[in-house]
Amino acid sequence: MNASELRTKSTDELENLLVELSRESFNLKMQKGIGQLTKPDRVKKIRRSVARIHTILNEKVSA
Repeated sequence: MNASELRTKSTDELENLLVELSRESFNLKMQKGIGQLTKPDRVKKIRRSVARIHTILNEKVSA
């Protein structure tokens, strides 16, 4: 998801999205641990999306 798309969302929506991505990240880590990870590029995308959401949440708090 682009930063511009995330900036249009409310704080509650961003927090819910962050929870969903954290769960997905955990599931992918478990799959990697047991050797069943089918899309290793997804881990990187989720990690960056989480960081992007944290950045935007910090921007909203300071503004």
